Amino acid sequence: MQVLYEVDVTTHEWEPSMESHAEATAATPRVAAFAEAIVRGVVEALARIDGLIRENAPMFPVDQLSPVDRNVLRLAIFELLPPSVVPPKVVINEAVELAKEFGGEASARFVNGVLGSVFEQLAATGPTTTD
Repeated sequence: MQVLYEVDVTTHEWEPSMESHAEATAATPRVAAFAEAIVRGVVEALARIDGLIRENAPMFPVDQLSPVDRNVLRLAIFELLPPSVVPPKVVINEAVELAKEFGGEASARFVNGVLGSVFEQLAATGPTTTD
């Protein structure tokens, strides 16, 4: 989440940011590779992810969302997209917890609502895990 936030609010590239965060947190190679795969996936699917945000929160332009809310949503939506094997309830719960910890007063409720709508849309348009 921190790498996505940094890339979003600065002109930094994600790869050096990822390396810096991995070093700063003393991430194991396995954890660093996992985080890199997620960040790479979000960056590569950004247009689709932001489109899903626009469709499911039309009153809130993506570029006007708080950077925390925007990047919590981006991370969670990526994890909801096929072929993810993470149960949607887990994805949504973790995103809500991130929003509570790092976002504003209404962030958790907003993130929960948008992700619920995105999940329903994805479930209606294709196969996904429902656990």
